Amino acid sequence: MRTAYKCRAYPDSEQAAMLSRTFGCVRLVWNKTLAERHHRYHSEGRRTSYRETDATLTAWKKTRELAFLSEVSSVPLQQTLRHQHAAFANFFAGGAKYPRFKNRNWRQSAHYTRAAFRMRDGQLWLAKASAPLRFVWSWDNIDLVALKPTTVIISREPDGRWYVAFAVDIDAPAPLEETKHAVGIDVGIKNFAVTSDGERIRNPCHLERKSRNLARYQRRMARCQRGSMNRRKAKAKVARTHRKVRNARQDFLHRTSANLVRKADIVVVEDLGVRNMVRNRRLARAISDAGWSEFRRQLEYKCQRAGRRLVVIDRHYPSSKTCNACGHLLAKLNLGTRAWTCPSCRARHDRDHNAAKNILAAGLAVAAAESRSDACGADIRRQGPALPRSAANQETHPVRGVTPHP
Repeated sequence: MRTAYKCRAYPDSEQAAMLSRTFGCVRLVWNKTLAERHHRYHSEGRRTSYRETDATLTAWKKTRELAFLSEVSSVPLQQTLRHQHAAFANFFAGGAKYPRFKNRNWRQSAHYTRAAFRMRDGQLWLAKASAPLRFVWSWDNIDLVALKPTTVIISREPDGRWYVAFAVDIDAPAPLEETKHAVGIDVGIKNFAVTSDGERIRNPCHLERKSRNLARYQRRMARCQRGSMNRRKAKAKVARTHRKVRNARQDFLHRTSANLVRKADIVVVEDLGVRNMVRNRRLARAISDAGWSEFRRQLEYKCQRAGRRLVVIDRHYPSSKTCNACGHLLAKLNLGTRAWTCPSCRARHDRDHNAAKNILAAGLAVAAAESRSDACGADIRRQGPALPRSAANQETHPVRGVTPHP
């Protein structure tokens, strides 16, 4: 399996200048190739293959205006063409947005394959560099001398920090011991997550805690003259504030997801439409700050690595409006109602805890159905959503069980 180790890098002045030139050439090749792809597709209706972009890059290096492209390593430029080709393939497949032009003010990066770097005695030597790149290794349990990376990514963040990431192919780790336990997770804004066990994980609201300082730094930057050194310093301070928020959020998500994966053999979550939910201008900032999509991504790869099972139920399943005791389904439940009493069995429910229990029950039903299908040797999956898409037209009579009949 593929994993990566990212650590801080400290290039000297000569290496920083060389890498900055490489970033500029990578950005130029990406933007120029993207513009020609766009023009060709809209004027001739034809797509551009990777082989054509590779031949065009070779022709650019022979011209007087773009001869400086030969001064940097050719591998990051070739990797840029491959990444753009993959980006367009994902776009035409419907899995990604249209590729955008790169900006010098964004995060800059260059990808080096094995032909453009070498590891010798724990030191990283890049192509076109006369000295090894200094970096700080933070994993004591991994021998840096024996490390054999397949790809090295050098990046520079908007706040000026340099990083190096080593992509390494490793053996799959041993699965964790079984806990004989399953957990359902209901994510929210006030509480980041409420589990079926009753555990409430408070939302730290990282961006909200830094919002006043961030607004002050942004006002200072807005008052500075464009292109001036003071504006550059103010812009770096804004970027540092965003970096602190981003790092705090990532640390919280990693700790939370790791603890949940360790505790349960089966983890059940909802398939939330975050892209549609952030269109609500009143909740977009809070939803983006919570990081629900990143939380699910971490659960997916950590469950796969630990030998756990992640079950994702349909987003339209009425988990909050269904009584987990008798299965009664409410006709309507406002967002402001945090607790309700079941009119059928008179059970009192906390909205989030009840939803987490229903999510767990629905996930276990889906997992059991898939296990029975695998056991009988059938390779048939139910078409359409696994759970009801909408509860708007359903009657409010008691229902036994939380999962509908197919």
